[in-house]
Amino acid sequence: MGSPRRLLLVSNSTLRGGGYLGHCEQQVRSFFGQKVKRVLFIPYALHDRDAYAKTAREKFESLGYGLDSIHESSDPVAAVRKSEAIFIGGGNTFRLLKALYDNSLLQEIRKRVLEDGIPYMGSSAGTNVATISINTTNDMPIVYPPSLQALGLVPFNINPHYLDPDVNSTHMGETRAERILQYHEEPNTPPVLGLREGAMLLVEGDKATLQGVTGARLFLRYSILFSF
Repeated sequence: MGSPRRLLLVSNSTLRGGGYLGHCEQQVRSFFGQKVKRVLFIPYALHDRDAYAKTAREKFESLGYGLDSIHESSDPVAAVRKSEAIFIGGGNTFRLLKALYDNSLLQEIRKRVLEDGIPYMGSSAGTNVATISINTTNDMPIVYPPSLQALGLVPFNINPHYLDPDVNSTHMGETRAERILQYHEEPNTPPVLGLREGAMLLVEGDKATLQGVTGARLFLRYSILFSF
């Protein structure tokens, strides 16, 4: 029997020309549907959690969903255990993962999603922590989580905000593709999905469907890659 997991992993929260989650409103409504009434928001990736929760709450209420922010709860573990859906927003991935460890939430979220089947939505950093590890994040390690191992809701890594090499650029540093290929020079490294801005991945059980309009690039070890 397959996993009951349902994930919506979004590359970015804001797309040029639109507001917060404006580019994926249709997918969010379809994903949470009518059964979900309230979403548990985890704002740990940003420093100002109150302001972040306000932004997320206004958006979700406009879509017809109530939103509770976990940082307002005196018992974060209990908040996850009673949640009917989870959304983890973007920001700094290292800060986010450290807070998940500090609050003993990784196992709790994993159980709710993989065993109980509640919907999980991530954006940017929230998408990063849904994967095997945060090794392929673009963020700076401004804090140090106990481990880079993340939720493991999917059996691969994601690089949100993926940028294709610009043939006209004069920048001499590594491209995003080169950095991911360097990661794959290490043994036992999983595939990496380079998720372009404007793209998102819908995971239902063992099936993953690419959504949005910009596509993605899949990197496998030994420099094999696919673009779609």
